[in-house]
Amino acid sequence: MTEQHTQGVERAERADAARNRRAVLRATERLLAEGGGDHVSLDRVAALAGVGKGTVFRRFGSRAGLLQALLEERSAELREAVRNGPPPLGPGAPARERLHAFLDGLGAIAEGNAVLLSAHEQACAEDRYGDPSYLSWHRHLSTLFAEARPDLDAAFLAHALLAVFDGDLIRHLTPPGDPRHFTRSIQRMAAALLADAPTATRGR
Repeated sequence: MTEQHTQGVERAERADAARNRRAVLRATERLLAEGGGDHVSLDRVAALAGVGKGTVFRRFGSRAGLLQALLEERSAELREAVRNGPPPLGPGAPARERLHAFLDGLGAIAEGNAVLLSAHEQACAEDRYGDPSYLSWHRHLSTLFAEARPDLDAAFLAHALLAVFDGDLIRHLTPPGDPRHFTRSIQRMAAALLADAPTATRGR
């Protein structure tokens, strides 16, 4: 087999893998929309995506892995904007402005994917704090809190804020005529947490 032929086979395999991944995630998305998290299983996803169950298992490992991958896909644009985008979402703006912008983006993801969040929370309950998306969000929030209020426990504040990103709560708090109600509320909550430190604390 020539080197050129080998490279062609590898490219075809990568294209097939990428196509299968897209099909599996779209199938997961459709099943979520049709019946929520309980409707998602490796068997159903594989059948709807037109691939073997072994393909789904090898790529994602479990139902939790499927949901983690789908949430990561939904968060990819925000993650890239935080790293390399223009301020205030990207680097270069004061921490409070970056926090407000980040919560606007994260809130939009949560409001648009509340069913996914609920299913993800249920499937990943035993390892929620090790989930890739959660770790990324927590790391960024902790950094911003530490910069804006170094007198507070930034890691705890980040966990406390993310605890409110509960899929069922978001659906409960989102009236039909006000789809961004949750985001505005979480931004106000963060602003209150970052209120100026008391004089006694500043003098320490």
